[in-house]
Amino acid sequence: MSSRQRRFCIVATILFGVASLHAQQPASPRAAQAPGATKRIAIVGGMLLTGYETPPIHNAAVLVEGNRIVEIGRAGEMTIPKDATVIDAGGGTIMPGLIDAHAHLMDIGHGNYDRWFPWSEKYGHERIMEVGARQWINAGITSIIDLGGQLKESISVRDRINRGEIPGPRAFVSGPWITRSLGRYPPQVPQILVDTPEEAAAAVDKLAQAGVDVIKAYVNLRPEHYKAIADAAHRNKIRVHAHVYSPTDVRNALEAGVDVLTHVGSAGTPPYDPQLVQDIVVAGRPVVPTAMHRVWLYPATLAFPERLNDPRIKEEFPPDLYKEVIDSFKNFEMLPYFQTTDRQMFFGDASLKQWITSGAVIGMGTDSGTPLNFNWDGMWREMKVFVDMGMPPIKVISAATRINARLMGKGNELGTIEPGKLADIIVVQGDPLYDMVAALSQVRVVIKDGVVYKGGPTPNPMMTRKPATTTSQR
Repeated sequence: MSSRQRRFCIVATILFGVASLHAQQPASPRAAQAPGATKRIAIVGGMLLTGYETPPIHNAAVLVEGNRIVEIGRAGEMTIPKDATVIDAGGGTIMPGLIDAHAHLMDIGHGNYDRWFPWSEKYGHERIMEVGARQWINAGITSIIDLGGQLKESISVRDRINRGEIPGPRAFVSGPWITRSLGRYPPQVPQILVDTPEEAAAAVDKLAQAGVDVIKAYVNLRPEHYKAIADAAHRNKIRVHAHVYSPTDVRNALEAGVDVLTHVGSAGTPPYDPQLVQDIVVAGRPVVPTAMHRVWLYPATLAFPERLNDPRIKEEFPPDLYKEVIDSFKNFEMLPYFQTTDRQMFFGDASLKQWITSGAVIGMGTDSGTPLNFNWDGMWREMKVFVDMGMPPIKVISAATRINARLMGKGNELGTIEPGKLADIIVVQGDPLYDMVAALSQVRVVIKDGVVYKGGPTPNPMMTRKPATTTSQR
């Protein structure tokens, strides 16, 4: 047996073990009513953006019963039940909770992968995931698609969030990605090495049995591998997101039936051939460019390195985690992750504009947790880039809510504010159609599944609990 085959067998054994545990516990129970929840909530005043690309409703009201939206309209034309908890949205904008279509529970913005993954394994992956989950929900991100993480811990955190045990966004998790090359990552990075299409399909089946919500197809895959992965995933009624940059990989993933093309030109590749872009547009295949995380984030940090001393890091991180993360930012311009950023910046504008001007179905994803890329500001930075490149703000907001809900396969439940949908609602300060950054960087209220996590009349006890400090060190 070859070393590659041995590695596949080891991974398969681990996956089967997790599958047995998963079979004893539902993967995605409905979110429990956490402390601070109320039977009826009325959000009154302010401007309402529904998630559709339609004119806003001014001086609006939204009525929630349990975990569902039951009525929307103008405040003066609606009857607010006397027993409703009223949340004042005056001076702000009511909008759907944001959805990050490319997130990473296992990462938290640390500067160096070679240092981070051995350290985080000792520290505890699940404790780190709890910290990141809290940051997302505080930032108004009520759902994420987690593309690459430790299998057991990702599923555990997802389920604990769903049960209302810890605060965080509803998470659709992939577990380890499937690849034909382990790359230069440390051995602690969760990935499944395959050789043949049959092995790729078997890996999908085992991940599905373990309880993942989505599959991530990674690098060095051939057409037959993409096809095997997509077919196996669809047979298991889950979707595939492909990590693709080169035109050949994009074409192969598209033709194999991969559901979402992620990255697509954000790592230094020139704009694609117009025929390839047209074929993606005609197929209606969604793209998630993850444009900001190097091309715009790196120069922004050079211009304002003070963002790395944001007090939210110290407030939200346990002291030992804070020390490790802050220390990793020393001489950040020399970090390996940014050594090809100059090339990426050269093609950045043209690579992103090709999607905006083509009419492609665009989702918003941040690649959160990559070096210097934080959960609390990654989403509004990503959305700002699209606005700066000419995408209308209302369309950007729709991409981060309604379109991303479709990418999750949850368009009937999430992504818009309308009667019957789950109550994932945020209130931001001011008008995001006028100033995206000023509004989205000041999230006043966060409601997920009818539970108030931030900005309610009384503090939510869930948001005061933090993971305990550990004494383990590198």
